[in-house]
Amino acid sequence: MRPGETRKLTVLAMLSAAAVVCNILESVYIGPLFLNMRIGIANIASLIALVLYGKKGLCTVNIIRVITAPALQGTLFGTAFWISLAGVSLSTLTVLLLDPQKHSLLFLSICGAMTHSLGQVLAVALLYRQAAMAASLPYYILLSIVTGLLTGTAASLAVKHLKPVLRRY
Repeated sequence: MRPGETRKLTVLAMLSAAAVVCNILESVYIGPLFLNMRIGIANIASLIALVLYGKKGLCTVNIIRVITAPALQGTLFGTAFWISLAGVSLSTLTVLLLDPQKHSLLFLSICGAMTHSLGQVLAVALLYRQAAMAASLPYYILLSIVTGLLTGTAASLAVKHLKPVLRRY
C-alpha cells in the first residue's frame, strides 16, 4: 500500500468514527430540536470527507455511519434505521449529482440537509402509511436550511484548519 493510501484510510476511519460518535451523542444527549428534527452534526464529518477525498470519501463515511451507529445502539434494521437510511441515501445522492467542484460546501450542505429531510418524510409516510406527513415537509425544509447552514459552516471551518495539518504528513 502506498504511503498516501495509508494516510487516506486513516483519516477516513477517523472521520467515520467521529460521525458515528456524533450521531450517537446527538441522539442520546441532544435529542430533537423541533418536530423530531436534529441538527445533524455527524454530517460535518461527511462534508469534510467530501472536500478532502471527494465523492468516494463522502460515501464511505455515510455508509459506515448509517450502519455502525444503529448497530451500536441496538436499533439496526428498526424503523428509525430505515428512516435514517432514506434520509442519508437521498442527501448523499443529491450531493453526488451536484458537482462539488462547482458549488460551495455551504450550498451542498443545505441541499443535502433539505433532501435528507425529504427522504425521511417520505420514509415515514411509506412506513406508517401516512400521506398527511407531506404537510409537515415545508417546516422540515425550512429547518433544514438552518441546520445545513450550521453544519456547512462548521465543516468549512474544520477543513480550513485540517488541510494545512494533513499536508504536513
